[in-house]
Amino acid sequence: MTRYESSIKQVPFPVENVYAKLADLSNLQVIKERINDPLIQQQIPADKVSQVQSVVEKMEFTSDSVSCDAGMVGNISLEIVERDENKCVKYQSVSSPVGFTLWAQVLPTSEMTSKLRLTIDADLNFFMKQMVDKHIKNGIEKMADMLAMIPYN
Repeated sequence: MTRYESSIKQVPFPVENVYAKLADLSNLQVIKERINDPLIQQQIPADKVSQVQSVVEKMEFTSDSVSCDAGMVGNISLEIVERDENKCVKYQSVSSPVGFTLWAQVLPTSEMTSKLRLTIDADLNFFMKQMVDKHIKNGIEKMADMLAMIPYN
């Protein structure tokens, strides 16, 4: 297994709110609604905005899973496999060319703020790691940035 961790992101909402949203993936539907917001688009490189919009618009959410069409890679689905209230949500790949586990860890920094970190353990062989290492590192960081920006109220 190869481990990737995002940097720690500050979230201006209480840990209970952040956990509740991450523990019910249907709550992340807000990502689809906010992808056209100019403030969000400023966070995305100008040449990638339409590509990101295309991927996000194809995402499907249920309370326990999220799936998206990742182009040439195919459909990728995540399912919640463990919840540790107000601390961590663990997701497992269901349909993906590479098996992986994703953890969203949240901790309070005050009564009204939290911090968030994402961790991925991916089952990569040597050659696959050489091909996707940079993309996974960038992807987990961008995902953490996006999760730090969504409203948790």
